[in-house]
Order: sequence, then C-alpha cells, then structure tokens
Amino acid sequence: MKSQYYLVLFLLIIGCTNRKEALMNPFLKGVNVPIDYANVNANDIEEYANYTLIKTELNLEEIKKSSVPSFENLFGTFDDIANDIYKAASNCHMLYWVSPDSLSREKGLSGFQKLDSLSTTIYSDRELYEKMMSFKLSENYAELADYKKRLVDDLIFKFEQSGVNLKDEKLSVFKDLMKQINQLSSEYSNNMNASNEVLILDEQGIAGLSENFKNTYKTEENKYEVPVMNATVEPVLSNATNEETRKAFFFKYNNRASYKNLVILDSLVQKRYELAKIIGFESYAQYNLFPKMAKDPVTVWIFINDLVDKSKEKAKSDIELLNSIKKKELGGNASSIKPWDIKFYNNQILKTQYQVDHDIIREYLPLDSCLNGIFNLYEKLFGFEFRKVNNPLVWHKDVELIDVYEENNLKGRIYLDLFPRPNKESWFYGVPLSMGKATEEGYEVPINMLLGNFTPATEALPALLSFNELSTLFHEFGHIVDGISYHGEYSLQADTKPDFVESMSQIFENWIWNYEILSSFARHYETGEVLSKEIFKRMLNAKNVSSGLFAVSELRYCIYDMNLYDRYNPAIGINTDKLWQKIDDELDLIPMYAEGTHPQASWIHINTHPVYYYGYLWAEVYAQDMFTEFERNGLTDRETGLRFRELILANGTQRDIKEAVEEFLGRPSNSEAYIKNLGLN
Repeated sequence: MKSQYYLVLFLLIIGCTNRKEALMNPFLKGVNVPIDYANVNANDIEEYANYTLIKTELNLEEIKKSSVPSFENLFGTFDDIANDIYKAASNCHMLYWVSPDSLSREKGLSGFQKLDSLSTTIYSDRELYEKMMSFKLSENYAELADYKKRLVDDLIFKFEQSGVNLKDEKLSVFKDLMKQINQLSSEYSNNMNASNEVLILDEQGIAGLSENFKNTYKTEENKYEVPVMNATVEPVLSNATNEETRKAFFFKYNNRASYKNLVILDSLVQKRYELAKIIGFESYAQYNLFPKMAKDPVTVWIFINDLVDKSKEKAKSDIELLNSIKKKELGGNASSIKPWDIKFYNNQILKTQYQVDHDIIREYLPLDSCLNGIFNLYEKLFGFEFRKVNNPLVWHKDVELIDVYEENNLKGRIYLDLFPRPNKESWFYGVPLSMGKATEEGYEVPINMLLGNFTPATEALPALLSFNELSTLFHEFGHIVDGISYHGEYSLQADTKPDFVESMSQIFENWIWNYEILSSFARHYETGEVLSKEIFKRMLNAKNVSSGLFAVSELRYCIYDMNLYDRYNPAIGINTDKLWQKIDDELDLIPMYAEGTHPQASWIHINTHPVYYYGYLWAEVYAQDMFTEFERNGLTDRETGLRFRELILANGTQRDIKEAVEEFLGRPSNSEAYIKNLGLN
C-alpha cells in the first residue's frame, strides 16, 4: 500500500499522468544511451531528482522486507541504489556547475542537496545497518571473495562514520549539521563562481604582456579589460612589468567573494568541528582522515613538517636570488620581494639566465594539438581509442563529447567543457558522472567530464596553453583515464582512497617532460614548426628554478588546511586572515600573505575538500615511485601501461592499494623518486 502511495505521489510531483510519460525524462534512458543534455531543462532536472528519491525509497523497502539477507539481495541491491543516487546527484551537481541556464543551475543545486540529504539519511539507517552487521557475522560472509568482503566492510564503516550508532537526539543534530554544511558549501561556491572582477589597464599598465594577450582583452584604444580569473593569473603576474598592475591584480584575485565567503568559512569550520565531536573525534581532521591512507592528523603533521625541513634551505636560496634580481632591476633601494613579485621575477630568471620564454612556448601548444597528443599517448599505453562524436547533445556549444573504445567495445564517455563563461565553476576538475557497473542490461560504462577554464580561441588565435596549463591538462585527464579504466562489478568500489586518487593524475604530468612525447604534438600554431630540442633542453635545465620556494608555498596551503580543521578551538574561534600571518611567521622565509587580501574566500579546497590538500603531496610520493617503472621500461611501453591500468587505475578499492602498488613495482614503495623530483638540491 505504501509503495503505491509513493508512486502516486511521485507522478503528482512531476505532473505526469502515467509511468510512461515519467520515463520520457531525458535522464531516464537505457544503459549507455547518451543523455540529451542539449534539450534538458530545469523541469527535467527536478523530475529526475524526485524520481530518484521515490525509486530509492521503494527499493530500500524491498531490502528491508527480505527475511534472510544474502550478499546479492542486500549489498548487490544496495549498490544498485547507491549507483542511481550517485548518477542523479552527479548530474544535478554538474549542471549546477556548468549550465548556462540560471533556472537549471538552481534546480541542479536543489536536486543535488535533496539527494545528498537522502544519502545522509540512508547511511544512518539502523535497520539497514543491523541487516548488514547480521550478514557480516554469518558464515556467508566468510565464504565471500576478498573484493566482496571489502565492499561489506567499507559499507559498514561508512554507516558508522555517518552516525548510525548515535542516540536519536544526537543523530538528529548530526543530520542537521550535515544539511547546514552542504548548504553553506554551496553558497560559498556560488559566490566564488559569480565573481566577475575586471582589471582595467592602459598601455602603461599592460606593459610586458604579449601582443596576443593584449589583442584578446583590448576594448578600445589605450584600454584593456582583463578578467580576474584563473586563466589570466599566470600571464599577468609573470609578465606585467608594472608592479602596480601585478599588485592590483593580486589583490583583486585574492579578494574574490570575500565580502560573503569569510563569514561562511567561519561557519563551515565551526560546524565541521561540531559534527566531528558528535561522532566522538577530537577534531574534524581526525574524523576526516580516519578512512584515508594517512589515518590520523599526527601522521599528516609529521609528513608536512618533514617536507618543510627538506624544502626550507632551497627556499631561502630561491628567495635570495629573486631579491637580487629585483634589486638589480630597480636599484639597491628596492623593497624585498612581495607576493605579487614572485612569479614575475621567477619568470625574469627563466628568460635571462635560462633563455626560457613561456610566451613563446605557448605558441607551440594549441589546445587541440595537445588533446590529440593525450589521445595518442593513451592509445599507445592503454589500447584506448578516442572517437569524437559529431553534433553531440551537450549543454553548451563549446562542449565536446568523446567516446572511448577498446577493440570496438565502448569503454567510457568523456565530456570536454574547457573554457570559462559566466557563472560556470571556475576551477579545473575531472568530474565522474557515472562510475561503471555490471547490470542486467550489460556493463554500464564510466562517464566523466573534464571541466576546465583555459583561455578560449579568438578570431585571431586558436586556444593556446601555457606549459603550466599543459601540465594541468595532463593532470586532469589523468583523472579521466582513471575513471574510464574501472570495470569492476560494483559502482561503490570504483573510487580509491581520497589521499591516493591524485597519484593517478600526477603521474601523467611526467610525460610532458620527455622530448619525444612533447614534440609529437607541440607545434607552432601558425607554421607547424616542432618545438625545438634546444628550447626543451633549456626548459629542462630551468625545471628546478625556485623549486624550494614553490614547495614551501604548497606546504603553506597544507598547513593552513590542517590548522583550520585540526587545531580549531571553539572557545576562541579562529581568525582566518591572521592564520596566514601566523604560518608565514613560523616558516620564517618571506611574507606570502598580503594584508588586506582574503585568499581563503575563493579557495575551493577548504570549502568542498577539507583536509585534502596534504593529499596532493602524499599521493605524489606514490606517483613518482610508480613512474620509475615507465622510466625503466619505456614511456610508451604497452605492457607496462596495461599492467598499470589493470593493477592501479582499474582497482578502485577492490583490493588493498599498497598491495596493488607493490605488485606493480615488484617491491615496497618508497619516497626516493619523489624527493629527487622535488628538485631541492
């Protein structure tokens, strides 16, 4: 009777008169049928979210009705449910991030929040948890294959971390805190993405920028309107000869959304602390780290502090060199290096001492050629074939769709949304939309989106990448290839540990430092001339310029993140501006914080990925160690590539990560390659 009530309620919600009409929704198609995003509207998004909510309720009832739980009718069915929720939530959130339509973004966000709230409710459901515990204590559990045992254990742990064992009153508070945190996080992102700061410059102000850059942002004679966004940070701060221009840009960039997000960040830190305390942890970092490889804050602090010790001497010499270059240019009375000077004088060293000019190198890196280079590399390494879909059904005219095949079998799908536009998420991500899963209709392939914000083409120029942006492209595409490599039975096992996931993207950044690989696609956008070996040698020689300072800069973010979420004291709160100053004082190098700026107000990681930033460095230890196998066997060796794909990329959490890495390497992992790659000598 209750099931019929829910079905009728659902049909009323979406305004449908029959089930067939409900299933006309563009999201509700068969396995591996592409979604017609071009014709998705706000109502479709709302219907899809509501349909998934009701379907989930019905399916959970069926699980609870089963008197004798088996692996398939309990954990197999739960994986079906989790997969439906994940796909719906991911599509809602993706369209909230990228849709040009404001109402679609609104419905995407509200749909995601409803589904996220549903997940919180499900993972704190005691009846489900008790059924799972009952199965684990049965003989049937002992007879399972190892990967199925891991699925059982991981799910039970997730229920426990979601408050399932709390008393009713505390559980209610926990759920309410989760809801508030998610709402605050969305507001923070909205404010950040709505930022549309512009720096207006005249000829004097824009001096030092390339002619291509100036032509892109020239609005009239002697007037340039430079948008303050990720794609313009490197060109302006590295090239503007006018210090006032660099300073003005730096302040605008590091004050985006600060008038709203500083207060939101304070609330996020407080509420995450409260949530952790309810579960029984001393800090949010302790709660967050428990399921990760690092396990606890002490381990992370030891890791961070050790790297600070290894980096500081090189950082000091880097700063001395930057200061000497500034004084040589401006005279002995010049002030010490300021935060907005670092990229500029680092670039001056590259140009004058190493003859490396990144504006010239950019001309050899058209985005389309770089993408083709990536496709060719992964075809050689992994046997994938990338087929561009003509006239794809996508949400914006700039979006492309790539189908990925292996021996004529569809293995995955990739959406490329690579350029900035108003109200679009402003960072760079590999975004999973579907994880991969065995179904009765056949294997449901993984679907991923590469979200980027590269400088778009103009009438005069194709889209060109800096070398740093090329590294970002290889990094994010590593996440994409990681996603499409999964072919496990259960979608819940597609994701790896959060502090290992970056290793599978970081490793691919190494390929662009090989001349044979780089020269296969680095060709001048006008002449077709290949990037010369001489230029590449100079780039290689300059690779470790300021490496100590840049390493400390990254560690500074790790320390900030950990301070917010491990050392928060509710009795005194935390001043998120003064925290930057405190860290700079403790590092005792140069002030990297500029008073009057608030970079924490537009830093996506401490919002959506708290206690995560250390993971970039943690994962890179594994990335550089695993890369030694490719160095030993060849950077395009198919056998090594397939071993890496099957043992590492396709694993998810089906087996222990350290064991998989050790099998790939033929030995225990170590940090030797990582320390060498830091360039701290």
